[in-house]
Amino acid sequence: MTTTAASARDAWPLLLARLDHARAATDSLFGLLIDEAFYDRSIGERHRIGFYRGHLDAFDWNLLNGRLFDHASFNPEFDHLFAFGIDPVDGELPSDEVSDWPQRSEVERYGWSIRDVIDHELRQVERNGVDVLPSGQSSALLLNVAIEHRLMHAETLTYLLHQLPLERKVAGQPSHPVERTRAANMCVAVTGGPARLGMPDSANGSFGWCNEYAGLDVEVPAFQIDKYMVSNGEFLAFVEAGGYRDPAHWSAAGWAWREAGGIDHPVFWRRAADGWRQRTMFDEIALPPDWPVYVSHAEASAFARWAGKALPSEAQWQRAAGTRRPRHGNFDFAYFDPVSVDSDLHERSESGAVGMWGNGWEWTDSVFAPLPGFSAYECYPGYSANFFDGQHYVLKGGSARTASCMIRPSFRNWFQPHYQYVYAGFRCVRA
Repeated sequence: MTTTAASARDAWPLLLARLDHARAATDSLFGLLIDEAFYDRSIGERHRIGFYRGHLDAFDWNLLNGRLFDHASFNPEFDHLFAFGIDPVDGELPSDEVSDWPQRSEVERYGWSIRDVIDHELRQVERNGVDVLPSGQSSALLLNVAIEHRLMHAETLTYLLHQLPLERKVAGQPSHPVERTRAANMCVAVTGGPARLGMPDSANGSFGWCNEYAGLDVEVPAFQIDKYMVSNGEFLAFVEAGGYRDPAHWSAAGWAWREAGGIDHPVFWRRAADGWRQRTMFDEIALPPDWPVYVSHAEASAFARWAGKALPSEAQWQRAAGTRRPRHGNFDFAYFDPVSVDSDLHERSESGAVGMWGNGWEWTDSVFAPLPGFSAYECYPGYSANFFDGQHYVLKGGSARTASCMIRPSFRNWFQPHYQYVYAGFRCVRA
């Protein structure tokens, strides 16, 4: 991807405003914690929540200092301590204690000091113009990386907070009113033709991550896809039919994971005396049958086999979704929770599928892999390449907590197949 000097200068004020907006988005999430919960670990495979308060500013510092400007470190130990997150891996849990971490006030002081210097230096760039770096990458690319990295973690932080006990959070936005489904799910026919994965290098200076380049056109035979995401109500039929107890529906690895964890229902559900309930961000409510079910890839695959269908490939999903960015939907932090799968909030794609953008990421059955011509960014070489290991699956679309800039057809998300905590659902296909 190339960005011209003129386009970088023109975009700079907007990029600075977007950075401020992204900081506000993540800062507000830490405000949802009671003080005692700062270093809680709500998901065993992930860092403690307070880590991310340091990580977001440390990432920006490590990214920009030495590339866009040169400044002495405020705290080299923190620069390293908060540098890297954790990729959730089966059976590998962090063992640190709360006492291993610095005081919250130290972490926040470190972050504010970094922001003061970064903001000063970015204003200098705006005045003086530093468009293309010695690496050949643009200053605008660096800032886009910082912004989208932070916005990704706004979503990560939200699902970490979601798993906290309700009493560890400050009361916030109530759940969106539960709507009733007006139509049953069904398959819509998708004609055969090309599907564009990623975007071309000449994409008019638009930002994309390294795994989005260079674009690839894949010819997709005709198929059928669910009109809506699979709902809680549909998935409940699988649960009640014994789907979690029958290994015939599961891959060998998926069944071993299910057995080892004693998993018999989605992690967002809870079995109560009066029936199934769902944990929302700030409450627990009767299971909304019309909301999308949030599950791991292993659970989604098991349901698809039980239903006599399959998960879509990345190319099939893209063919059904089309290449037009949506104008509206349940994304960009409008709500903390999903809405009904057939809500009027959703757009309909040209194929007839509804709600393919927002309301929940959608699992595909495609292993995350580079597109032809892939080249890692010098400023973040491990962003994609570290996960081309055959152990991660592509997700498409976005959730209620996905920023609008990442609701683009070329964006590719990925997770390991047994990770349950993402706001991720699915829809099925058949040939």
